[in-house]
Amino acid sequence: MIRVLLADDEAMVRAGVRAILDKTGDIEVIAEAGDGHEAVELCRAHRPDVALLDIRMPRLDGLGAAAELRQVAPDVSVVMLTTFSEDEYITAALDGGASGFLLKSGDPYELMAAIRAAEQGAAFLSPRIAHRVIQRLSGGPAARQKVARERVTLLSPREREVLGLIGAGLSNAEIAARMFLVEGTVKAYVSNALTRLELKNRVQAAVLAYEAGLVP
Repeated sequence: MIRVLLADDEAMVRAGVRAILDKTGDIEVIAEAGDGHEAVELCRAHRPDVALLDIRMPRLDGLGAAAELRQVAPDVSVVMLTTFSEDEYITAALDGGASGFLLKSGDPYELMAAIRAAEQGAAFLSPRIAHRVIQRLSGGPAARQKVARERVTLLSPREREVLGLIGAGLSNAEIAARMFLVEGTVKAYVSNALTRLELKNRVQAAVLAYEAGLVP
């Protein structure tokens, strides 16, 4: 079972999300929080696989909670859930290390997919968010492609292959199976690639892979 902490200041929203996840069979909501401070404390206590955080919450918002979790519970993957799609929220969430970003108005299957991807160490953006991220990061398709291709020349051929599979949404375990490697070797390739390219998370890596034409 994938163990999830759910944080939202609206009880009805939490009830709705829990109802969706309870039907999956492989995702379990182990704790609920009404604000960011409570979410951090519950993550300390329960160590869920994934923290599903609303961005706008009292006392400490989702962005602040995600930043604290990077320090006190770095093994917990974070997926942001919000009704807002302003670019500044998207950028802040991804810079804060979030593994996924979803709109509450999205399809329930996106929610399930995001949690499963985050638990596997992969990244997930709802299609509407992904489109906005690519638009924001690009200075025009041709210009962005040229810059991206130049950046990935810093990587070895194996690292470029791993980067492309990250862009395709594969987890480390899936990449290892595809490339006939042990998962520890894949983790090393991922870490090296993120360091060399000065990327903060797999979402940024996936966008770069897409724009550099590395996604198979």
